[in-house]
Amino acid sequence: MTGASRGVGRGIAIGLLAAGFQVYGTGRSIDQADLPREIRRLRCDHLNDDETAHVFEVIRSEKGRLDLLVNCAWGGYEKMVEGGAFTWPAPFWEQPMHRWTGMIDAGVRAAFVCSAHAARLMTPQHSGLIVNISFWAAQRHLGNTIYGIAKAATDKMTSDMAVELKPFDVAVISLYPGLVRTEAVMAAAEGGAFDLSTSESPEFIGRVISTLFHDPNLMARTGQVLVAAAVAKEFGVLDIDGSSPPALTLADI
Repeated sequence: MTGASRGVGRGIAIGLLAAGFQVYGTGRSIDQADLPREIRRLRCDHLNDDETAHVFEVIRSEKGRLDLLVNCAWGGYEKMVEGGAFTWPAPFWEQPMHRWTGMIDAGVRAAFVCSAHAARLMTPQHSGLIVNISFWAAQRHLGNTIYGIAKAATDKMTSDMAVELKPFDVAVISLYPGLVRTEAVMAAAEGGAFDLSTSESPEFIGRVISTLFHDPNLMARTGQVLVAAAVAKEFGVLDIDGSSPPALTLADI
């Protein structure tokens, strides 16, 4: 589980642990993260390929196999306010270039490198699932051009990786969450920025991923873009409060 220090990644890690997985969580601040002690913490800056390689070597040496990789490492939400200005919605020609690094290098490239390491463990065992956390920005402009580029690249990466991994019975999926009650979203909601009535807990996505992992028809879904709430509705997966988050479509975004 990459990017497990906070936000969606932290919630997925907790959700997978509750579903019975042995979870390894990575992140730059993973040592200080509020996570159950059962989660194996591996500090890693996924901009550093040597640190990423070390993570997978630890997993290989300790477990000898890897069944599931969830790519959620993401630096795109850092430094959104600069010089007192909220720069996220600025036109692309006024975007700070660190945002490209945060979304493309610390996001898409990190997922690519991690997936390559995972594939080296999964292909010999002829099983495994790679989940790339993506979003609707791949389909429609959602306030930031680099954001759209990153998510569209993630979906295309998923599609093409699936072609190459299918002969080895390894599945790859892009998964779209809805509005997730992360720490940042909850703080913004206090100021009226979000309506939480259709939101999901961070742990909900972990429940959905666990369900996909155990789906006997998983390989029929490989290469696809899936909406977490739609998968939950299909299989009857509930959120931690017993609710069923609505399966949003592109028209709802």
